[in-house]
Amino acid sequence: MDIEKIISELNFKAVRSSGAGGQNVNKVSSKVVLTFDLNASQALSEDEKLLLQTNIAPRLTSENILILNCDEDRSQLKNKEIVIKRFLEIIKRGLYVPKVRKATKVPKSVIKKRIKDKKNISEIKQSRKKPRLD
Repeated sequence: MDIEKIISELNFKAVRSSGAGGQNVNKVSSKVVLTFDLNASQALSEDEKLLLQTNIAPRLTSENILILNCDEDRSQLKNKEIVIKRFLEIIKRGLYVPKVRKATKVPKSVIKKRIKDKKNISEIKQSRKKPRLD
């Protein structure tokens, strides 16, 4: 995965942000909308695309396009930087493959120790009982 190549494939659109902000909110397009077409990407291999399709499926549209918005800051440039960081984090988490757990056998010494401890506890409890007078 080449980060620079992926970033060059991103599409950005500046939109007017909603919500409170006074007169400035009606004039300045500070909200940034990032779109990334997963199918058309040249920076990702086919295996990586399949992995991303399964791992980040809820975030993708039906055409496998990832759309992210950012209107946290009043600056369009800062919003663009924030949305790129978010995008890269999503891609990294989507490409993460957890290690496969290897099943291991319980060592014989552990089994022997457990049985020995059980017998020891059993003897202690037996010695607490009142003696039988038959």
